[in-house]
Amino acid sequence: MLRTHHCGELTKVDLGKRVTLAGWVRFFRDHGGVHFYDIADSHGSTQAVFDPEATNSEELARLETALNNIGREYVITVTGVVRDRVEGTDDARNATGQIEVLIQSAKVLSRSKPIPFEIAEQKNSMLPGEDLRLKYRYLDLRRKEMNANLQFRSKLIACARRFLESEGFTDVETPMLTRSSHEGAREFLVPSRTMPGQFYALPQSPQLYKQMLMVGGVERYFQIARCFRDEDSRADRQPEFTQLDMEMSFVEMDDILDTIERMYASVWKQMFNETLPTPFPRISLKDALSRYGTDAPDVRFGLQMEEVTDLVKNAPYEIFQKILAKGGMVTCINLKATMAKEQDVDGSVGRKQVDRLIEWAKSQGMGGLTWMRMTPEGLSSNIVKYFPDEVRSALAQRTGAENGDLLLFLAGPRENTLKAGGQLRLKLARDLGLLEGKGHQFIWLVDCPLFQRDPATGGLTSFHHPFVRPVDDKILDGKERESTMGYSYDLVLDGSEIGSGSLRNHDVDLQRKVFDILGWSEEVQQREFDFFIEALEFGAPPHGGIGMGMDRLCSILLGCESIRDVIAFPKNKKFQSLLDGAPKKVEESKLTELQLLCLAEDEEED
Repeated sequence: MLRTHHCGELTKVDLGKRVTLAGWVRFFRDHGGVHFYDIADSHGSTQAVFDPEATNSEELARLETALNNIGREYVITVTGVVRDRVEGTDDARNATGQIEVLIQSAKVLSRSKPIPFEIAEQKNSMLPGEDLRLKYRYLDLRRKEMNANLQFRSKLIACARRFLESEGFTDVETPMLTRSSHEGAREFLVPSRTMPGQFYALPQSPQLYKQMLMVGGVERYFQIARCFRDEDSRADRQPEFTQLDMEMSFVEMDDILDTIERMYASVWKQMFNETLPTPFPRISLKDALSRYGTDAPDVRFGLQMEEVTDLVKNAPYEIFQKILAKGGMVTCINLKATMAKEQDVDGSVGRKQVDRLIEWAKSQGMGGLTWMRMTPEGLSSNIVKYFPDEVRSALAQRTGAENGDLLLFLAGPRENTLKAGGQLRLKLARDLGLLEGKGHQFIWLVDCPLFQRDPATGGLTSFHHPFVRPVDDKILDGKERESTMGYSYDLVLDGSEIGSGSLRNHDVDLQRKVFDILGWSEEVQQREFDFFIEALEFGAPPHGGIGMGMDRLCSILLGCESIRDVIAFPKNKKFQSLLDGAPKKVEESKLTELQLLCLAEDEEED
């Protein structure tokens, strides 16, 4: 080894030891002929000192030659003796801030060009633009924060792996070059050189293969799986991502959910030495949408929506009546006076805050907000005259309004109104600091439908995917197919979906029936899934599983704004790799070898 210690581990316990360190020169300073070098590696940094007065004459010339013209981010190795820092020069921010290494010998291992952006942490330093950091990602990874993120990710996955192995799960790699199929998202295709005109697809998930593993008797499977989807860019989305993929045989839904909860409880104990409360709360899709305005709710603060359509339908308030006449709805959020940062002299939510909320709602296309304030005399506002006493009393009771509380009403088409209410909840939480000091909260989203209507075609499509087992398969034979519920579940953390799973159709006839309902012809079924359907015909056990996004999970736990901060070499917002320039055009000779040019020419002739 080129070192005896890491740069972040020396302390006063090591005083007097002769040590060797190796790393990057993050800073260097010359104080009257005494040279100071901050040497860093992935474990931290240590101050090394070249002091001519403390160096004998034989070593002095050699050291001066070795240390002459050293630049920042040069890779060097130094050997010396650990000593106390001069009194008053301690660095409390650094784990090694009470000691330094007096250099006795040194060697430059590698030189560095001038760096394009600052790597070392400094007071009030600002990160450069993300595109610049992605172009020089290998330099960005030297930053303490990025290095810690990758180490955190590695440890978390290792903790999950240990638990699953202790539970009898088998780690199995499934193919990366697969067959194109209807799994929902757009695929990346790979042309075959040996079979011109035919293509592989990169896997959107290991879905079909893990189900066939269950047919093959691998009763408990997991994989840290790479998945690929050609989707539009978002902060929490990448074209290639990693998920913890699992499948279990001879189980019911509760067995799977219990296993996941115990896994995260084990991870929490190993990672944070904390007890994670289980079981996780379960919320139906219907309640999530009506109370939180989203299918991935953050339940760590209050501000749940309460629908009040039935209470206000007889109130002669023209705005509400016009909306209700068109089949719309009215919902309400109670902003408690105790939550507000600004309060009037009577302790109620401040009027300036109300005005800001109204303007924000207008800017979001909500058409403003209707509001009422709770007083000792009852609900009060400039529109309260349109609401009879019994309606005001019922509103106060349903929303739990207390003195000083502010009731915010949203009205309009159901889907748009609930979505707007969800956005309002999150804005209030951010503005009022309602998440400060809060921990993390997992929830299960359950009771989801098997199908949904495609707004473009009007036909039925899968709510999750076509392999979900229906709760009541008899309904599939009737006209109530759209109301059929599926054994599916989503895992949500702090308002973000991090996993999705289900029990699967292990009966081949039931799987065919689902395909039929989706409008897939026999030809399409055979073309897309003949191998999978045949596998189910050889005795498939009842099974189910889940896939959980590791990139998203780590970014939430670390408080990152984007999953790019927990991926070593991510794509940018346009899904470009600025580091190596991908995607790029390739040489015509490669296209010719794949016979893609010939195929294109043939199509033009046709």
